[in-house]
Amino acid sequence: MKVKVQTLDAKGKGEIELKDEIFGLEPRADILHRVVTWQLEKRRATARPTRERSDVARTGKKFGRQKGGGTARHGDRRAPVFIGGGKAHGARLRDFNPSLNKKIRALGLKMALSSKAKDGKLIVMETLELKDAKTKALQGNLEKLGFGKTALVIDGDQVETSFALAANNLREINMLPAIGANVYDILKHDTLVLTRAAVEKLEARFNG
Repeated sequence: MKVKVQTLDAKGKGEIELKDEIFGLEPRADILHRVVTWQLEKRRATARPTRERSDVARTGKKFGRQKGGGTARHGDRRAPVFIGGGKAHGARLRDFNPSLNKKIRALGLKMALSSKAKDGKLIVMETLELKDAKTKALQGNLEKLGFGKTALVIDGDQVETSFALAANNLREINMLPAIGANVYDILKHDTLVLTRAAVEKLEARFNG
C-alpha cells in the first residue's frame, strides 16, 4: 500500500510503502472490541478493601451479661458500632485486570491502523519540525492538511519538541510517541497522523 507523504506546509514529499500485513488488514469489530475493553478495564483502579466483622482480630467472647447491664446485648467486640470493630458493608477488593493474549493485542493494533488507512483517515508526515513553535501558525497548516475535528499524532521515539509546544494548546490534537500507540486512542480520533519515523518504529515493533 502506497501513501503520499506530506509536510506541515501541505507540500508533497513523495510516497511511502506501507506493509499490507500491518496497514492492509480487514478490521474485525470483535477483535477491536476485545482489545478496547481490555484497555479500559486495565485503567480501573481497585478499591482499597476494608475489614469486615470476620476480618477483625478481636475476641469472640461475650463481654457482658445478657440482662441487667444497662446496655445492648452484644455478643462480641467485632460489631461495627464499636471502635476497632468491623466495617459494615465495606468496600470489597475486586480485580479489574483481565488477561488478553499478546497475539490478540498485536492483531487489534494492526486492525486499528488498517481501519484508518481503509477509511482514508491516515496521514503520513515527513517530519513534525516547525521553524516557529507558534500555535496560530500551526492551526493554519492543520486546516490545509485536513486533520479533521480530532487527530492523534504519533511520532518516533518522542514527539518533536517544536510541534508539541505549538500543539499543546489545541484541544483537538493529541500526541504520542510510537511506543504509546494503542487501539483505544487510534479509534477515538477522527484522523491518525504518523511520521516516517513512527511508521518505521511501528513496523519494527511488529517484526521484532
